[in-house]
Amino acid sequence: MKKYSRLVLAAVLAGTLFSCSTSNTTSSSAVSVAPPQPVYPVPSEAQLAWHEMEMNAFVHFTTNTFTDLEWGYGDESPAIFNPSQLDADQWVKTLKEAGFKGVILTCKHHDGFALWPSKYTEHSVANSPYKNGKGDVVKEVSDACKRHGLKFGVYLSPWDRNRADYGQASYIAYYRNQLEEIFTNYGPAFEMWFDGANGGDGYYGGAREVRKIDRSTYYDWPTTLAYVNKLQPQSKVLFFSDAGPDIRWVGNERGYVGETNWNTISNDTLYAGKAGIEELLGTGAEDGAKWIPAEVDVSIRPGWFYHAKEDSLVKSPEKLFDIYLTSVGRGSTLLLNVPPDRRGLIHEKDVKALKEWRQIIDREFKTNLAARAKAKADSYRGNARAYAANQVTDEDKETYWATDDGITTGSLEIDLGKVQPVKYVLLQEYIKLGQRVKGFTVDAWQNGAWQPVASATTIGYKRILKLDNPVTTEKIRVNITDSKASPVISNVEVY
Repeated sequence: MKKYSRLVLAAVLAGTLFSCSTSNTTSSSAVSVAPPQPVYPVPSEAQLAWHEMEMNAFVHFTTNTFTDLEWGYGDESPAIFNPSQLDADQWVKTLKEAGFKGVILTCKHHDGFALWPSKYTEHSVANSPYKNGKGDVVKEVSDACKRHGLKFGVYLSPWDRNRADYGQASYIAYYRNQLEEIFTNYGPAFEMWFDGANGGDGYYGGAREVRKIDRSTYYDWPTTLAYVNKLQPQSKVLFFSDAGPDIRWVGNERGYVGETNWNTISNDTLYAGKAGIEELLGTGAEDGAKWIPAEVDVSIRPGWFYHAKEDSLVKSPEKLFDIYLTSVGRGSTLLLNVPPDRRGLIHEKDVKALKEWRQIIDREFKTNLAARAKAKADSYRGNARAYAANQVTDEDKETYWATDDGITTGSLEIDLGKVQPVKYVLLQEYIKLGQRVKGFTVDAWQNGAWQPVASATTIGYKRILKLDNPVTTEKIRVNITDSKASPVISNVEVY
């Protein structure tokens, strides 16, 4: 007998129970029609929650903020770290108002400076003038996230240009000790972020030399990640790196994922130096063996840390909206870096850009023209209403339209009730049962006939199509032209 994960089993049971609970208002076939079988791999419960967050903020802040560098060498004096007005509440409130659901803080960058008073190093806030050595930036940000209802995540660079023993086995013990401090004192954390930069020139306790490590073996990642999960048993930590294991890098830092974006990929295809690796990271693989979705990391400024010379180069609200459409709008999660300045505040220009960006999102997606709209399909699973077309407009993420097994194409027609302008069409798959759709088109009813207005490949958690030429119409049709198995569409919205 095939074994199912608890998540998938729950999804199967949910579909069965839904059919039973609606038997008094649906055809009798609703009770006997089983839901589609999962198309593996499927997301874990923690990955599903991560998808639903959609937008998280990165916060780069350390000695680099005060040295005007992107990568500190590791020989910086802690005395330079002295933000005069640090206000973690200002950070988190600003980010929450912009729509972010989580914050990932650079607790330690490559320079090795710890933003918390780590007992394992002298290179930390404890030896800085900030709050007379009594400051703890990690605690301030973690506490602010709790106060304002955002999830907290951490970045702890594996590379440390300050440590004398970097490259030796003792450094791994040091790194794990710092992880224990972070996850014991500041958690829970929803995501742990690992940078791909590992090894090179550094201070290394005065050695001032180049050190190289074997990234595939030096850190013993399986042991390290298992250790972190033991430190936080109450909730799963998602681990981001170039190759996962839970979230993969998107392959660029420009704010987009591929127009074709599979959440699935195989670990053994992801290794540094492989030809085409960045393209593969950006598209995923249709036949990937694991669910490892891409995260789109990009900064609101040219650099990752604050530099006064970049105050005039903050991305415009319009550019941020374009990034939203090419990240969240292509089924990924956006991780936008917003670096505080030397005062310890998010700069006024960044605040302004974020507010106006939020206004654009709210304006463009203010009214879902398809909410509760009448919908019909050319076929639906077992003719059971539990899988009928109106499940895509009922505003319930746990219901979906599905076809019979073996039927990998199909059409959904949505009646908007009256003729009105349309700029965007949003679709979502029920990814608890896997990612399936390989191709689809969108038509609009105009002049008594269906006219094609858009086409794309994958959908995944969410796909937003901005029509190149907005149309005026009373009906929209979505045509699934190819799918790995029976399509399972949970939501269609029109704006």
